[in-house]
Amino acid sequence: MTRQLRATSIVAGVFLAMPTFAATAANWHVSQRWQIGGDGGWDYLAYDAERVYISRSDRVIALDAGSGKQLGEIDGLAGVHGIALADDLHRGFISNGRANTVTVFDPSNLKTLQTIAVKGENPDAILYDPFSKRVLTFNGHSSDASVIDAASGKLLGSIALPGKPEFAVSDARGHVYDNIEDKSELVEIDPQAMKVTATWQLKNCEEPSGLAIDIAHRRLFSVCQNKTMAVTDADSGKAVASVPIGDGPDAAAFDPQRQLAFSSNGESGTLTVVHEDDANHFTVVQNVPTQSSARTMALQPDGDVFLSAAQFGPKPAPSADNPRARPPLVPGSFTILVVGEK
Repeated sequence: MTRQLRATSIVAGVFLAMPTFAATAANWHVSQRWQIGGDGGWDYLAYDAERVYISRSDRVIALDAGSGKQLGEIDGLAGVHGIALADDLHRGFISNGRANTVTVFDPSNLKTLQTIAVKGENPDAILYDPFSKRVLTFNGHSSDASVIDAASGKLLGSIALPGKPEFAVSDARGHVYDNIEDKSELVEIDPQAMKVTATWQLKNCEEPSGLAIDIAHRRLFSVCQNKTMAVTDADSGKAVASVPIGDGPDAAAFDPQRQLAFSSNGESGTLTVVHEDDANHFTVVQNVPTQSSARTMALQPDGDVFLSAAQFGPKPAPSADNPRARPPLVPGSFTILVVGEK
């Protein structure tokens, strides 16, 4: 832990004095495990209004965030990736990667309202931007973003991106940001003009996936496959800090109440908790043991972190039909981990 704390003090090649912060004050741990079971893989989770939404290949499951009780599901989907909620419009949106569509649902009863063809390939990350009242899907195979009017469901157009998009965030002030995984870049998007307004190279960051934002201090947190969290100034695109995290990160989150950034690391089976001491200094306060494969998460503001994971069998040998064979999921092992502070 001492080595990790020292490593966070290197910013743009300059050694900075670390602010005092009681790293031992944090005591995060897995407090609950909700055995969900069922077939299918998973991707993003989402938290909203005391609910946790879970993607499960051909359906989205809604759970009570306090008890883990299943409240219902939206089924008939195809290759679910992400879920976005528009509370002001009482609508939810799901990206269907295999069907190249977005499913619109009513969060009050989990009924499907509409299906929208996005005209992009493999819509993956999805977000609702409250400033423009638009939904954006980030399409992994066509390297673009589809833009939808959230109220009507009308497809407004698309935005060409410089490479394969990953997670995206909004600052709710007219800017959307997205990691470009294969270029190690970060783009700034104007969702109203429907164009990329800036492209920034992420230094010391390989294959960025998860992205989070501290709107107040204008900081972006990209988690990278070289076990690094790259912190970027959201206005200038300048590198601010490089923070060590676990292996195999996928998702990132930021809690403004506690000034904490999180990285869920599927390979190492850890959740890295990072304190924002100020806008330019960051301290790793804990690497919480979770479970191998716990790579995606949702954050309850000023509350728990929810992660999805499962157990896997031996990886089969590659074949002509399946050259990139994946280990099979152990039946019934899919679980939601609840991580909280003591």
